Amino acid sequence: MSSLAAPNDPSLDRRPANFVPLSPLSFLTRVAAVHPHRTSVVHGERRFTWAQTAERCRRLASALRARGIGDGDTVAVMLPNVPAMVEAHFGVPMCGAVLNTLNVRLDAESIAFMLRHGAAKVLLTDREFSRVIAAALAILGEAAPLVIDVDDALHVEGEALGSIEYEQLLAQADPAGDWAGPRDEWDAIALNYTSGTTGNPKGVVYHHRGAYLNAVANIVSWGMPAHAVYLWTLPMFHCNGWCFPWTLAAVAGTHVCLRRIDPAEIFRLIQTERVTHFCGAPIVHGMLINAANLIPQGLGHPVEALIAGAAPPAAIIEGMERIGVRITHVYGLTETYGPASVCDKQEAWATLPLSEQARLNGRQGVPNHMQEEIGVLDPETMQPVPADGTTMGEIMFRGNIVMKGYLRNPEATEDCFRGGWFHTGDLAVRESDGYVKIRDRSKDIIISGGENISSVEVEDVLFRHPDVLVAAVVAKPDTRWGEVPCAFIELRPGAVADQESILAHCRAHLARFKIPRDIVFGPLPKTATGKIQKFVLRSQIQSTEALK
Repeated sequence: MSSLAAPNDPSLDRRPANFVPLSPLSFLTRVAAVHPHRTSVVHGERRFTWAQTAERCRRLASALRARGIGDGDTVAVMLPNVPAMVEAHFGVPMCGAVLNTLNVRLDAESIAFMLRHGAAKVLLTDREFSRVIAAALAILGEAAPLVIDVDDALHVEGEALGSIEYEQLLAQADPAGDWAGPRDEWDAIALNYTSGTTGNPKGVVYHHRGAYLNAVANIVSWGMPAHAVYLWTLPMFHCNGWCFPWTLAAVAGTHVCLRRIDPAEIFRLIQTERVTHFCGAPIVHGMLINAANLIPQGLGHPVEALIAGAAPPAAIIEGMERIGVRITHVYGLTETYGPASVCDKQEAWATLPLSEQARLNGRQGVPNHMQEEIGVLDPETMQPVPADGTTMGEIMFRGNIVMKGYLRNPEATEDCFRGGWFHTGDLAVRESDGYVKIRDRSKDIIISGGENISSVEVEDVLFRHPDVLVAAVVAKPDTRWGEVPCAFIELRPGAVADQESILAHCRAHLARFKIPRDIVFGPLPKTATGKIQKFVLRSQIQSTEALK
């Protein structure tokens, strides 16, 4: 027997020379040192370099620390995609605090709940949202946080609510202020709230380790090159912009800010700023397809886009490819830092017809490079379903890109982590090649006469009608069948489709029992990220049924 110690010798412990807690803050230090003069942020006429952005982040951290903000404190922000939002993703955690990005479309009561539940000590807010913020602060009374106004030259309307403006705050702060990364990579870096479709929203807590790993996963899983130019079509408040504020620092890229979705402005910025990458929900991509007449000569250079959603219709993927945008489909939830799986494309798919490529690319796919595993399991037995493309189970995640848990909600935390997996509530199959394909949310499956109808399948057919811009299908009570599909449809501008033309289209592509029994035309309720609010549609049906 050798007397030499085995490689796992317990005396070989972690020490400063060989272990540093993972944190995306390290990306800022590196990019400011290595690429100080490269453009970091573009917003209207304003342009910053990475050296300037790093200094502004240090100033923000110093200013917050001077106001007593430190380890574990919450700093909330109510901001669109503007430079201050990029800076908050670094400056807030640089002083040890936790960043809480608020959904800019929420009402005053929801905002007040989040500020109270998250114990926010400071709130950075854009003047555009002064009315709703003023109402939220009135609800909180003496418990309201310190307010700092953020003035943006592209939107000057709205009331000033704080005692100081953001640029004044930075000007007064120390540009060389010291800061340190987290003592433990498990420390919280961000707090995000779920949509709260039933009851109060849940506070999802991210750690530095997960934020670092998902920021890197964005690069590896998407094949992002150095110095990518990224357009902010995705709200940065949503899952911290899928960790892309940190990703762009890692690749020494450029943030191109966008206050609101406008297809004409998106096309303009793509062309003038030579944008290479952007992200968005299916509704955003649908708007661009519908406005393709604005770019008759095309975009002029290759563009990559991520699309995410429960199941983006194949027609959306097809349409974006036709206007010159290469689509990659990703999937995830607030609880998984945004995308945690990717539909990793196979070379052989390129030889297939575009419609078949779109079908294959529309799957939820496989875990991204920094997520351990995506499973499709029977939620009762916790056993994996066979890879037969038919047997449904629940999508579950396991790995480092899963939240710490729900803030001050141990019951919900234990429930979602039961059996050693994070339960998503999404139903899916695993196909023969191992890729996961979502079928529906568990609450969205329509059970009609004992048969399961996937609302996603029906929606995909509806999207293929040339006059349909947006579609959603939910269950409607039926005395004979228990439930039947009810379709809500938003038509393209100038479209003249009626109920019979829609039904004829469905008959050509769906089994009879899957065809919607009712069709309602009109604008659909959506979240700030473009997701259709099906709970609103269900409530609408319930109200209608109650009047009968």
